[in-house]
Amino acid sequence: MGELPKAKAASNGGTSVMSKNGLIQTEMPSRARTRSPLVAVAALGVGLLALPVLAQQTAPEAEQPTAVAPAEPQAAESGPSQEALKAMVESEGGAVFRGLDKITARVSTVYAPLDEVVTFGSLQFVTRHCNKRPPEETPEKTAFLEVVDVKPDQSEQELFTGWMFASSPALNALEHPVYDIWLIDCIIIEPEVPEEGSE
Repeated sequence: MGELPKAKAASNGGTSVMSKNGLIQTEMPSRARTRSPLVAVAALGVGLLALPVLAQQTAPEAEQPTAVAPAEPQAAESGPSQEALKAMVESEGGAVFRGLDKITARVSTVYAPLDEVVTFGSLQFVTRHCNKRPPEETPEKTAFLEVVDVKPDQSEQELFTGWMFASSPALNALEHPVYDIWLIDCIIIEPEVPEEGSE
């Protein structure tokens, strides 16, 4: 194929030329190149977006990796299941936390009986005390807990020891790059008081 005669492009003042391989190339005059840098950036972005598609088309025999859904953080990996922890909290009392895995954006409810080690992801925490104000007062739930980060082949790192407040989670928050927990509720089981007439 021969070259096409150079013809003015109506929209940008450039000239179009057909190359030997059959592609039409547009040459821009220097003033047109400086006039619209956003067009060049957009064209570059479209080209970069097309690279994975071109790679898949050029190597069809290459095995495509399968996507594996990230595992949901286990609220109780080495201890009792969440159902067992929930039953313990409902029968003996304890705290209810909300846990967030910041990487997968999964939110879980974590039940923590008093003085029991509960695991959420790489965090292990123990709720030492949980308090709930009576209904006639301003509603507030507070819990005292100790949180450590347990990673394989590393020693435990103490992250948090203190009070958490359900009404103000940011007041005394746990700081961790992957996980976040905050207090939702305290379940308090009052001990049974024997009646005055019975022995």
